Amino acid sequence: MFRWAIIFAVVALIASLLGFGGVAGLSAGFAKMLLLIAAVILVLGFLFGRGARVP
Repeated sequence: MFRWAIIFAVVALIASLLGFGGVAGLSAGFAKMLLLIAAVILVLGFLFGRGARVP
């Protein structure tokens, strides 16, 4: 999911440099949303992930 956030951020950057404000804003919004979701999933994975199993 981090990969998609980075892709949308790059698309937003390129679109803003080329003058496509609407596409840049939409892509930046998607990048922020995906980054937030990925960070929450990462934190939840660390908190509730499987611990070391003792045989």
